[in-house]
Amino acid sequence: MTTPPNYPEGHRLLQGKVVLVTAAAGTGIGFATAKRCVEEGATVVVSDKHERRLEEAAARLSELSGERALALPCDVTDEASVQALFAATVAAHGRLDVLVNNAGLGGTAALVDMTDEQWGVVLDVTLNGTFRCTRAALRLMQAQGSGVIVNNASVVGWRAQAGQCHYAAAKAGVMALTRCAAIEAAAFGVRINAVAPSLAMHPFLSKVTSDELLADLTQREAFGRSAEPWEVANVIVFLASDYSTYMTGEVVSVSSQHP
Repeated sequence: MTTPPNYPEGHRLLQGKVVLVTAAAGTGIGFATAKRCVEEGATVVVSDKHERRLEEAAARLSELSGERALALPCDVTDEASVQALFAATVAAHGRLDVLVNNAGLGGTAALVDMTDEQWGVVLDVTLNGTFRCTRAALRLMQAQGSGVIVNNASVVGWRAQAGQCHYAAAKAGVMALTRCAAIEAAAFGVRINAVAPSLAMHPFLSKVTSDELLADLTQREAFGRSAEPWEVANVIVFLASDYSTYMTGEVVSVSSQHP
């Protein structure tokens, strides 16, 4: 097993950009992305369904930037809530340069035992939520003639894993949405890409995934460890930045997993 590399310094890759990150409360990829964006010079807006954790996340970001981060509760399964999120972002900052669609919901269930409710809620949060936020962002970005959207997919959108039919279907849908929306958005100067992480460890994941499965997934990784959430966030920052201006409709695997 290798140890994680040192945490990198920011290089102002998003200087002056207004970035909105959904599902940014807690300790996962969403908060890591928001933190990296602040460190790269962005003005960051964070949203989440969990208001208490959202306020805690905003307070931590404010300590980094010296300015109060805008924190807006949002349920991505509710269109009115999504519309309010984007309206408040523009009201506060005048525009939106980058959207990171991080909201997603997983779970483990065999298909034969899966209920319609289990299937539906994962699809509604993970795929439909990404659709709703992408649609709202595109309406703004197309009008301003610029913008970047980065979606959080997963390698299970490509790779088979037992117990993940609903989550895999949703993430594969996010990949397809990314590709098709990117073609529509290109004429307006808007880019849309996605990351597909394999295994990024954080406390919430360990609560909803068995130790046996986590151990099995970890041993498949070439580095013998899971990714740190900030290692995925670094790729998101790259896709959001001007270092990736010729990339759109791409799904970038953030993985060291071998077959």
